Amino acid sequence: MTGLPVRPAFADAGEAADLAAFLARLIHYDRAAAVRLQARADGGTEQSLAVFGRPPSFEVLAVRSARLAAPVELDITVSAGELLESIDEQGATATVPAAVTGPPWAGLLPPRSGWRQLPGLPSPEALHSAVAAVVAEFRARTEELPADRRTRAELDRIGREIWTRPVGDTALPVRAAHAAQSLGFLRPVRVTVPDLSDGTGAGHPGPYTLLGAGSWLRLRTPYGSTVVRAASALGGLSVTPA
Repeated sequence: MTGLPVRPAFADAGEAADLAAFLARLIHYDRAAAVRLQARADGGTEQSLAVFGRPPSFEVLAVRSARLAAPVELDITVSAGELLESIDEQGATATVPAAVTGPPWAGLLPPRSGWRQLPGLPSPEALHSAVAAVVAEFRARTEELPADRRTRAELDRIGREIWTRPVGDTALPVRAAHAAQSLGFLRPVRVTVPDLSDGTGAGHPGPYTLLGAGSWLRLRTPYGSTVVRAASALGGLSVTPA
């Protein structure tokens, strides 16, 4: 990027605050976190900034979409910390930092279109209960390990067994729901807000929706999405360029 800094203006202070909260959660899991930003001035009535991150503890992509007051053209990978520091919540603006050399995932994102709704996702209450149950199970099983067996390999083995379990009657691994909860995406819904990060502009038929596109699975909520490749850890994916 050259010339003057890009300063996207958000639709309101709430959009700026929610994006700041998302970035802060990413930094909690990775102080050096990078995010990829995408926005397209395509002439639509609703413009948005899509922010992609990858919290390392969960092996998922996280997507937060912030509504904009005016269209901008943007596609850049930046430091999450620098972007967070630039956000003016009262003024509902931010300054896009200088580009950084992004991690491999930042150059390979899920498709923007072609998503379809999939059946089998539990109710919001059941989804929250399922996440709470597996978190409790992971803690109990790791705490029961004798000191000589509490190795990284053993903890990883227990984690793989638990976090790869499917959610309800779907192929979505429970780690995607756990990540959504940890990132603040499974909050009670204030209002129905459109999520434009997949490029479709489709609203939400319910609080949480499971979508599929090829081998990608996406848990979408009004506050953001977590995305995984079906039956695979994100780190080992062959992915489709954005």
